[in-house]
Amino acid sequence: MAIYREKDIFERRNAANEAKKALLERFKTRPAADDPAVLARQAERQAILAARAEREAEKAKLKQEKLAREAAERAAREAEAERARLVAEAKAAEEAKLRESEENERIARLLADEAERKAKRDARYAARKSRTGRTPPGFTAR
Repeated sequence: MAIYREKDIFERRNAANEAKKALLERFKTRPAADDPAVLARQAERQAILAARAEREAEKAKLKQEKLAREAAERAAREAEAERARLVAEAKAAEEAKLRESEENERIARLLADEAERKAKRDARYAARKSRTGRTPPGFTAR
């Protein structure tokens, strides 16, 4: 079994120096900005960005069209609902008028029946009084 050994300060310093040298070497070997490979990569990135912007614009346009279509459909549904509500209100008002006229006719019939019964009753009373030939106290014959 291996025994774990800590690195001493010199080993850590050497490792750090070598990492710095490797970074510096990578930076120095990097191609220049006017290198054809770099320019090709930049052109490719620009094309990707342009295609992405175009897709986003198309997506936004489709979304706007969808929102406009939904708004038009909602407005049509609301107009239809309003028309149906107005028709229902008119129908309800007509039915209320009909019920009111029927109620008025029923009340008129009841009043007419009551007046007819009162007239018959008064006629019977007058006939009875005329048969006896006498007037009760407090009652004056007409």
